[in-house]
Amino acid sequence: MIEVVCGIIRNTEGKFLVCRRGLERHLGGLWEFPGGKVDAGETPEAALARELQEELGITVRVREQLSAIVEWTDGAISIRLRGFFCEITEGSPHAHEHEEIRWCGHSELPGLDWAQADVPLVEELLHG
Repeated sequence: MIEVVCGIIRNTEGKFLVCRRGLERHLGGLWEFPGGKVDAGETPEAALARELQEELGITVRVREQLSAIVEWTDGAISIRLRGFFCEITEGSPHAHEHEEIRWCGHSELPGLDWAQADVPLVEELLHG
């Protein structure tokens, strides 16, 4: 099982940063919270800070973890996904690896075509 982390980032208007996976990638075109794999010897928090720097060009402070820990497989890949609230401390997000990024309010989240592993995290954000 691959350990994966993602960042839940809110701006000052209360909107969440969401990313659409590149069309050429596994699960291409689906929306997700940004993040990636935890490398051997890396803490989840360090992995998330590294991934957000690589993917979006931002420096973050990793805060508390969401309660949902998602185990998901599609038969080809099995992951354990943990989400963490993050605060941008430096930079402005830019799509280096994603097809698109956008800031979405609570009401917009259910209308996106989410990668299945992210759905429980979206549910937690919507329903506490």
